Formats: sequence, C-alpha cells, structure tokens
Amino acid sequence: MMWHLIAAGICGLAAAGIALFLRKISRNRLPKWIIPLFVGIGMLSYQIYIEYNWYAMKTEQLPEESVVVSTKNQENLWRPWTYVFPMVGAFTLLDTSSLQLQDLEGQKTAKFTLYRFERQHVDRVKSQAHLLNCTTRELLPLKVEDGSPDIQGLVALPEGDRLYQEVCSASE
Repeated sequence: MMWHLIAAGICGLAAAGIALFLRKISRNRLPKWIIPLFVGIGMLSYQIYIEYNWYAMKTEQLPEESVVVSTKNQENLWRPWTYVFPMVGAFTLLDTSSLQLQDLEGQKTAKFTLYRFERQHVDRVKSQAHLLNCTTRELLPLKVEDGSPDIQGLVALPEGDRLYQEVCSASE
C-alpha cells in the first residue's frame, strides 16, 4: 500500500509538471488552478488504472497449475464509473496440484483446495479444502480446524459451472 501511495504522488507531480509546462507555453494565460486540477486528475487516473488492472496483475503471478473458476465484479457508489465499467474485485481459483480423485461406491469424488482473492486496502487470500461429488454435482466445504465436512455449506453446482467442469473433466 505504501508503494501505491508513493506512485500516486509521483503521478500527481508528473501531472503538475505537465500543467506547469502548459502554463508556461501559453505565457501564463492559463489560470493557476489548472495545476492542482492536473494533480488530482493524475492521482485519480493512477488509482483507476491500478484498480482495473489488479485482476490481470494477480493472475499473471499465479502458478501454471492454478485455474480461475469464478470472478466477482465490484460496483461501488463512491466509484460511479464501476456501474458502467465493472471491475473485478474478487476471484476464486482452483489449485489443480491439490486435486485428489477417488472412486467411492461407484461415485466419482474429488478433494481439492480453493483460494479466494479479494481486493481490499490490503489484498486478502483465503483457502479452504472442498469435496466434490462429480456424479451428483454436490460441493461440500471442509472445516479449516479439523478437516471434517461442513454439512451446512453443502451446495449443488449447476451443470455448466466452471469449477465442476475443471474438477470432473480431470477425473475422466
């Protein structure tokens, strides 16, 4: 976060330099208030650029065995442009290296780890193990404390779900 603050300040200073240059080549005909206006525009432009490119930067840093299975767009009232151009604020990825396939009583099951990345003032990452029954498309999270099934979190996945396709196509 400190580096983003420094970078925003540098962008503001660069924009101020552009405003000063424009004022000088216009022989000071442009008003003085153009300098702080350019500072604000420069800093806001940097912040918007970083927010919209966060997802691309994070996915470039991931190992090859990681597969993004869902994304969540973030729309905020204090960022009115996100209603027109939504930005990715969170995504979930499957760690295919943790995928363990089993055949239990004629039903294909898979155990794997999902990671949830969320953009906040400091990026948050949560991981949780899951069980997926490929025959019935039931996803069951495992408790972090002891690895026991969390029955209350049982979810039936739709057939076209990306997670279901990635996990169960690996079992074929």
